Amino acid sequence: MTSSPFDLSGKRAVVTGAGRGLGQGVALGLAQAGADLVLVGRPDSQTATETLVRDLGRDVEVVELDLADRDAISTVGAHLAAREVDILVNNAGIIDRHDAVDVTEDSWDAVLDVNLSGLFFLTQHLGRPMVARGHGKVVSIASLLSFQGGVRVVSYTASKHGVAGITKALANEWGPRGVQVNAIAPGYMATDNTRPLRDDPDRARSILERIPAGRWGTSQDVAGAAVFLSSSAADYVNGHVLVVDGGWMAR
Repeated sequence: MTSSPFDLSGKRAVVTGAGRGLGQGVALGLAQAGADLVLVGRPDSQTATETLVRDLGRDVEVVELDLADRDAISTVGAHLAAREVDILVNNAGIIDRHDAVDVTEDSWDAVLDVNLSGLFFLTQHLGRPMVARGHGKVVSIASLLSFQGGVRVVSYTASKHGVAGITKALANEWGPRGVQVNAIAPGYMATDNTRPLRDDPDRARSILERIPAGRWGTSQDVAGAAVFLSSSAADYVNGHVLVVDGGWMAR
């Protein structure tokens, strides 16, 4: 019997920022599809996800990493690159809401260091052996703000435009070597990042009125896309930013 093209049994997946929200949902989705997990994030942030993955019968390892720390990325990247990692999901990210005229250098650097620079250098470390082996999947979490400007989130918007650009650039270089590099652009998700929007009745109403699905997205909505892009079903998908937004961009 031929196995499903979505079956990830025997694969090892690294997921950053898997302690909660979208990252946790993606990690669990990959585990349910058969993958073993390496959860990468800040100290003591991934315990709950580790337990849930283990309850699914998958092997799981937790690795501590601050993606703003270049030296730590080099150390952790070398540790992980020495093993066979089949899938990398770059989920970790931060957001800082300020009027553009009030954004400080420290605030700007904090967001770009994690969302863009940290993402790239960890991908570089894990991508090298994928390219050498001739197979691998990289999936980064982009945003609707990879296409739009947003309001009061200029650093986040810049970083997520950059994620889309890195995705396409790496797809061009690594695609001929058997490595697919794609991204997911979630729409308005019910996560901690969007709580200020959901807590504002007028803003929340205006957002929901534009979403054809009529609801906020969930981590499970993103998990399905991540499983697809991590699987052999997506072997001919490369350099794509897959929008998962309930129809927001269609309006």
